[in-house]
Amino acid sequence: MSTMAIDVQNLTIRTYPDPCLRGKAAEVDPTSDEVQQVAARMIQLMHQANGAGLAAPQVGLSWRLFVTRNPDSEDGGLVWANPVVTPLESPPEPDTEGCLSLPGIEVEMTRPSRVRISAVDPSGTRFEVESGLMARVWQHEMDHLDGVLIIDRMSPMERIKNRRQIKALKKSSAS
Repeated sequence: MSTMAIDVQNLTIRTYPDPCLRGKAAEVDPTSDEVQQVAARMIQLMHQANGAGLAAPQVGLSWRLFVTRNPDSEDGGLVWANPVVTPLESPPEPDTEGCLSLPGIEVEMTRPSRVRISAVDPSGTRFEVESGLMARVWQHEMDHLDGVLIIDRMSPMERIKNRRQIKALKKSSAS
């Protein structure tokens, strides 16, 4: 946990090549007020950016925490602290993925089509869920917690196709 207070309202989505996107995140206490306030802000940012999920490193925090849209609620969100994802016996499926930290970049990714996630909710209770619908989102957000971005998983052809956007992101961060 950080020792200084986080200015929750000023949290924003960080974009590549921000170094905060590259570290391996540490476990977090989901029952703390600070973590719950950050999670609420992350849900707000995710909805504003029309994303499916958002990981704490994407807002500059090296925490093993991400939020996703709640499939049962139009404007709600779900909080996943200290998650562990296990692929289930299922055929891998290709699909296009984008990332809020890599605007304008889309990558064809093949991932397991069904996974089980074990995580801790804001009350401190560990729970498990299996899904095919959310499997891709969970796996994408888990990559963020380990400092892995979709551009790290690009094929050589996709790297060529996206090089202009990647270069523009690097250039905008330097200015």
